[in-house]
Amino acid sequence: MKNVIVSSLIAVALALPPSAGADAPQPKPPAPQAPRTPQVPSSGATAGDSSMDALRDKLRADKRYVVATNMELTETEAKGFWPLYDEHQKGLSKLNGRIATLTSTYLDAHEKAPISEELSRKLLNDAWDIEKSELELEKDTMGKMKKVLPAYKVFRYAQLENKIRAVVKYELAASIPIAD
Repeated sequence: MKNVIVSSLIAVALALPPSAGADAPQPKPPAPQAPRTPQVPSSGATAGDSSMDALRDKLRADKRYVVATNMELTETEAKGFWPLYDEHQKGLSKLNGRIATLTSTYLDAHEKAPISEELSRKLLNDAWDIEKSELELEKDTMGKMKKVLPAYKVFRYAQLENKIRAVVKYELAASIPIAD
């Protein structure tokens, strides 16, 4: 159960809006190199971590750094990109709150007894609604980004975001028991 909570918090932390210090200058991406594999931050979470706020801040900063490093934005592109990125992260934060609620509801029910037909249907519908909302958010954000970035950079950002979210979703899924 503790791993489920940590995984849920990591999932939520990765999509929280950047902290107040996020307006600081962004790191410059490294000079172009041979084809690279996008860098994905490790959570750094251990059973002994006592400050979830510190972990959440670190994950947000790590994610922002990974995106900044891999996007290779010009100064002009960065001015248009980062406000849209922050807006997207706020939307993901709301979705992650819904995921955390759904996960908590499921885990509470799973601990008590087999899950009822009614709750199973509700959880499934809620999960579908979250997935639909995530796709709508992504389409909306990418549509706005197409106005400030070349298409290949919009696609690159979509890839980065999808890879990061896939890692988080995998960790969360691996820690949630299958329904009885």
